[in-house]
Amino acid sequence: MRFIQNFNELAVSPLHKTLLEVVEEGLSRADPYDAVIKNLSVREGKLILGGYEISIPECVHVVGFGKASAKMLRALQDLLGKVVCGGVVITPDIEGWVGSVKLLKGDHPLPATNTLESSLNLLNYLEKEVKEKDLVIVLVSGGGSALFEVPEDGLTLDEISLVTKELMKRGADIVELNTVRKKFSRVKGGKLLKYVRAEKIITLIVSDVVGDRLDIIASGPTAPDNTSFNDAYQVLMRRGLWDKLPHDVKVFVEKGLAGKAPDTLKEGDPLFSKVHNLIIASNQSVLDHMSSTLSRKGFNTMILTSMLEGEAREAGRILGSIIKNITYYSKPLSKPAALLAGGETTVTVRGNGVGGRNQELCLSLTISIRGFHDVVAACAGTDGIDGISPAAGAVVDGWLFEEAVKKKLNPHEYLLNNDSYTFFQELGRAIYTGYTGTNVNDIFVALIK
Repeated sequence: MRFIQNFNELAVSPLHKTLLEVVEEGLSRADPYDAVIKNLSVREGKLILGGYEISIPECVHVVGFGKASAKMLRALQDLLGKVVCGGVVITPDIEGWVGSVKLLKGDHPLPATNTLESSLNLLNYLEKEVKEKDLVIVLVSGGGSALFEVPEDGLTLDEISLVTKELMKRGADIVELNTVRKKFSRVKGGKLLKYVRAEKIITLIVSDVVGDRLDIIASGPTAPDNTSFNDAYQVLMRRGLWDKLPHDVKVFVEKGLAGKAPDTLKEGDPLFSKVHNLIIASNQSVLDHMSSTLSRKGFNTMILTSMLEGEAREAGRILGSIIKNITYYSKPLSKPAALLAGGETTVTVRGNGVGGRNQELCLSLTISIRGFHDVVAACAGTDGIDGISPAAGAVVDGWLFEEAVKKKLNPHEYLLNNDSYTFFQELGRAIYTGYTGTNVNDIFVALIK
């Protein structure tokens, strides 16, 4: 399967072709369908998940929510067949049926009417259709916090959406955001387990969170949450939102601080004894796969980190400095070398251009590796969408700066204007994949001959 739509146009040399093949290997490893098939198997009436196995009952129910949930469901249906007797899965863009499982639409990035209606439908299914001896498989992936939500009593979805939007505008990271959202929800922070009568639950997770924290991915619907109402209060204070909260939200948090509002489920709660949470795809697993592929191709490989964060342009400069050190001194790797990283950087918008964090990182890197003609590199978002552009990322090399200057394009000016997509589109170096149906953050790879 070809992920990169303009592969042939970008593969201008054997080294570029190798680079793009490895990026495609990474995108393939992140594919939710493949991740399910590679992590699960059926043998002698048992479902095998790594070192965990469970007897398959007569009826398996599937519920889920997230950007990757539809592809995960199709893989499960192909794996288990008619033993899947029903379920509800909430996606951002697809409605219909996969076998006996109903696909419903939710809202993303902020929960609204579709999310609430579909979420209540999912809970109603669990309460009415699932029996104790059945198996429930929960599919969780990025976007699940917005796609699956039912407010606690005394709160409305509009209020939750408003607080979420304000926290995003004020720069709250995913940990802060979900620390607050979990307190307002009847289904986050392990609370989904209250609605599942079955004695056995398996949760399959595609992680879009740096560090793969189970309590943060989709706000941890089947995972323990050890944050307190005071943690949520501190986030609201730190982000300057406490005094601007809707009245009912403020009252709810105050009740929580006084121990008078329902909290999330904590480590040690007996409900967790019946659930097995398994991450089937993550940024680290993608990087490991890419590293193995490059090693087989004869490269000395190093995964710098799967937790790359900070300003994209600064990350580009740092990665460039490491690449140059390898070129000059063969340290920390001897040549031919492959340098990999993953995570999720940010962009502080200063200009009015079009771009995204991956392309901004690549534009900064283009400036850093100018004249280093034995280097090619790429950075891409695994969801296929980089910022406000139609591209997933970009391909760069040590020749690109000179090529840009010949076409009267000033890389420094484009970087200052946050106009990375325009820059790479003009030079034919933007990577196009379209929406991939998954998200395990961003991937970076550089090859040094």
